Amino acid sequence: MTKVVGVRFKKAGKIYYFDPGELQIDKDDDVIVETARGIEYGSAVIGMKEVDEKDVIPPLKKVMRIATEEDTRAFKESKAKESEAFRICMEKIKEHSLDMKLIDVEYTFDNKKVIFYFTAEGRVDFRELVKDLASIFRMRIELRQIGVRDEAKVIGGLGPCGKPLCCATFLGEFHPVSIKMAKDQNLSLNPTKISGICGRLMCCLKYEHDTYEEILRRMPNVGTRVRTSIGTGIVVSTSTLLELVKVKLKTDEETEEILPFLLSEIEYERPRNRKPKSKKMDMTQIIDLEGIGEDEIRELKKLMKEEN
Repeated sequence: MTKVVGVRFKKAGKIYYFDPGELQIDKDDDVIVETARGIEYGSAVIGMKEVDEKDVIPPLKKVMRIATEEDTRAFKESKAKESEAFRICMEKIKEHSLDMKLIDVEYTFDNKKVIFYFTAEGRVDFRELVKDLASIFRMRIELRQIGVRDEAKVIGGLGPCGKPLCCATFLGEFHPVSIKMAKDQNLSLNPTKISGICGRLMCCLKYEHDTYEEILRRMPNVGTRVRTSIGTGIVVSTSTLLELVKVKLKTDEETEEILPFLLSEIEYERPRNRKPKSKKMDMTQIIDLEGIGEDEIRELKKLMKEEN
């Protein structure tokens, strides 16, 4: 086991482990650490604890010190300069007529480097821009291109649910989200319904997906013959979230009815090593592919091919 402390450098940013050494670091203490970018000022969001060595990426760097009042003052001064640096960079981008959108500016704690985050449709030749910025700031300049998800994380906003964006409030890092998750949850495949303000699939599609997969693993497929308290019938539809199964069966010799049963009220022969299978895709749900990324379109076409 290795003793670590979890440090975060931005609100809702990724948590990195550091070696506290002989220091007594409590949760919410501000600390000074050395990173690949240089010396940084961060906050200990996870107090000292022991973790398995396999959960740590070596070499584990040590915390240099607990932040002093002077460190905090220097950090706030650096933050105050970022808005002016943002304005200057915007002017230079316009001056060079570059097709890029400036998103954020960040000074390193040691004031040896300033990082400009931007988005762009393709590659941008910003060599002349870097020269101009270096002559103005007299320090190392780094221009870093980020994606639309990172842009939403930095800028923030309200999601379709009406609440502040998950990525800007508590989501430390992005997890893979696939269109299959929306399909498994029987959601409309209309991009406007399952995309966030970044234009990509909503991160919250992943939150309940494990639960859906677990239920789908136990749920019979449509067309499966099942046994009920009334008799044997055929599954005609299912409701995953309610764990409800509608079964067509004979209530007498001449009458057939479709009756609802809870999943716990039916029995059927489960195939071995059965993989969870979602409901058959309703092609009428797919309104428009505009706005879905290329990866999602390829995945959607693959799913359609599998069902055909």
